Amino acid sequence: MDTLNTEIYNHDMEIDLTHKINTLELENWINHLKYIKKELVNLVAICNQGFNNKINDFSVVERFEKKESENETLLNALLKYANSRSKIIECEDTACDMVYITEHESYRRSYLYHLDKYRRIKDDFFNKVQGEFTLLKTN
Repeated sequence: MDTLNTEIYNHDMEIDLTHKINTLELENWINHLKYIKKELVNLVAICNQGFNNKINDFSVVERFEKKESENETLLNALLKYANSRSKIIECEDTACDMVYITEHESYRRSYLYHLDKYRRIKDDFFNKVQGEFTLLKTN
């Protein structure tokens, strides 16, 4: 995604700096969601290899599969948003810039919410896994 030159210069105006930082942040979100996508494939595979039976919780794989779908939806939305940002350089007034900044803030909230929910599901899974391994060690 090279919608904007993200190199920061001393002469950059604040609005240009904001757009550059937002572009870098967006690239980071996209890369992170791509990683989560791979991670979810692995977690679902672990669950489907009979681990659900060991922890007596069949909802875990369902939660991961739902999160896979949500992750894909958000990733596609961010990729589409990234493509739409190519028109930022055409902004000629503050109102135009503010549309992009407001939209970015909305995506930031969505990304952070998604990340929080994903971490909770993953933490729950690992707590159950850790409990299972602890039970195996004491027997």
